Amino acid sequence: MRVLIAEDDPDIAAGLCASLRRQGHVVDHVDNGAHADAALGATPYALLVLDLGLPQMEGQQVLQRLRQRGDGLAVLVVTARDGLAERVRILDLGADDYLVKPFALDEFEARVRAQLRRVTSNGAPELRIGPLRLDLPGRRVWMGDAPLELTARDFGLLSALAVRPDRIVSRGQLVEALCDWGQDLTDNGLDIALHRLRRKLQPGGMGIRTVRGLGYMLEETTP
Repeated sequence: MRVLIAEDDPDIAAGLCASLRRQGHVVDHVDNGAHADAALGATPYALLVLDLGLPQMEGQQVLQRLRQRGDGLAVLVVTARDGLAERVRILDLGADDYLVKPFALDEFEARVRAQLRRVTSNGAPELRIGPLRLDLPGRRVWMGDAPLELTARDFGLLSALAVRPDRIVSRGQLVEALCDWGQDLTDNGLDIALHRLRRKLQPGGMGIRTVRGLGYMLEETTP
């Protein structure tokens, strides 16, 4: 899943980015509120990790502008402000969770998993498409009752397709789901990744249909 981290402390930001990338997420980072606001308007994210004490535009204003636009993006606030009144105020403004610095990385990762579990499957523990079952936050996949072994790139492709089961997913959307800012994926690299994933899905009765000129769809097939 794609996550935006808005944090101006470079050491904290580096740790959070590394943690989420180890979990297989695509992570973008900004160090001020104005850039966070611009990124949120231009890129679809599954989660925003938001510090309140950002330069140029405070995190509270970023949150308020997000909710005023009607964006229901999950927001996990991470901040040194630990007063009860402050926590209540920020939650009332529309934050989904609130984590006080300093915190254990294990707790941060658990809070992220909880938010992604809620937003990716509408609260259901698993996403099901035909014989395919996905636990997106836990990054586990089954074909029927058998676990399916996937690489990080395989899983990124599959999840990008699975969260849009009835829609065509463009090549650009697939590349965006796989690459952080500053990274690149060639057309040939995407074709190779799609071919590899198709080979793993086909024996279980799932496939990736090419819609010429438009993109790709996940669908059931005959094993």
